Amino acid sequence: MTARILVVDDIEANVRLLEAKLTAEYYEVFSAYDGATALAKAVAEKPDIILLDVMMPGMDGFQVCRRLKDDPETRHIPVVLVTALDGRSDRILGLEAGADEFLTKPIDDVMLFARVRSLTRLKMVIDELRDREASGRRMGVIAGASARLGGTGGRILIVDDNERQAERISSELSIEHRPIVETDLEKALISAKGPVDLIIVNAMAKTFDGLRFSAQIRSDEATRHLPILAIVDFDERTRLVKSLDLGVSDILPKPIDPQELSARVRTQIKRKRYTDYLRDNLDHSLELAVTDQLTGLHNRRYMTGQLDALVKRSVLGGDPVAILLIDIDFFKRINDSYGHDVGDEVLREFAVRLASNVRAIDIPCRYGGEEFVVVMPDTGLVDAERIAERIRRHVAGSPFRVMSGSELLSVTISIGVAASLGASERPEMLLKRADEGVYEAKAQGRNKVIARAA
Repeated sequence: MTARILVVDDIEANVRLLEAKLTAEYYEVFSAYDGATALAKAVAEKPDIILLDVMMPGMDGFQVCRRLKDDPETRHIPVVLVTALDGRSDRILGLEAGADEFLTKPIDDVMLFARVRSLTRLKMVIDELRDREASGRRMGVIAGASARLGGTGGRILIVDDNERQAERISSELSIEHRPIVETDLEKALISAKGPVDLIIVNAMAKTFDGLRFSAQIRSDEATRHLPILAIVDFDERTRLVKSLDLGVSDILPKPIDPQELSARVRTQIKRKRYTDYLRDNLDHSLELAVTDQLTGLHNRRYMTGQLDALVKRSVLGGDPVAILLIDIDFFKRINDSYGHDVGDEVLREFAVRLASNVRAIDIPCRYGGEEFVVVMPDTGLVDAERIAERIRRHVAGSPFRVMSGSELLSVTISIGVAASLGASERPEMLLKRADEGVYEAKAQGRNKVIARAA
């Protein structure tokens, strides 16, 4: 797995050393020697990771990191602060500035590459979500940013067999978050599927394997996107590197520093909120792609896909499928007499009545204009005709309130009904028979249901 890495350091020898190490591992590397250039290159080059020296003249690494995280164009890029400092206050300051990790010089190659691999995986996920969201925006199906991004506090699952340590973590985090503690692994796996924003797991636990637990979380579709913060003894290098390779989001060294704990937890929850926001937008855009915006029913594209699948199943010996093709009678007259705004009101009200008069398994859709289709799985012609008649009576028997309820408008519908016949059935044949039923209903005076058996 390769990546594009921006190395920032005011000392050329340090830059060249990192370039050599990273290039040897097939990473693409480019460099900057001061904060201003780093900010410009981050926007222009869009790196996957930034390795940023702290001690630079003018604008130091902390300031550059804050600027990167404040800019919507660069805030999603993982930042690893690199410094000769190893003090607690500097590490916490870096994390609070938004850094994803803090490495000390001389750089441990094993830790460096483990971190780069881990952050590259994270960046790839975020990039894919961002690209899909951008596509949704270009198509006009995603609106502006969500207020949820600014939320504070989170639901944290602490998985630790060291009860005293777990209690200290819980007590520290409860000031800002809502932590729960699980000492039993099986119960923890169940709890992880609930509303959780972050899992903190003791990778050094004595009664269970914390790394195996993390692997189970990553392999389960319901939990694989949850951030995991692993508590690790940094002297246990093999376990530490394995944690990152397994997909642990971040590591917390022992002994646990309360401020570092809070900073890392805050970073992970903020990132989860961002990725959740991107996923929600993607889900919303996909929903809009198959939804009719006026009526809220499924659109023709969705209907076609569902009908094709159900007819194929029926042809292969599965249950029959029926459809209702519905046309609102004299709809052009409504538009011409009252205007298109009233016509839209009628369409919306009819959609509500249609959806409330079909079964939960049925699929009501707007076919186009004033035409609607109901796809009815596991339904024969007789039952479909009975349901169609119920819909017709409900529409004809209760006038529509239009123009903000100031006027009542009588509306009727004509319905054609068809059901699958056997091995030779095709979706277009089913629709054609239902369409013929609609034409026959109109020829007989409208406000009728006509079932076409063949």
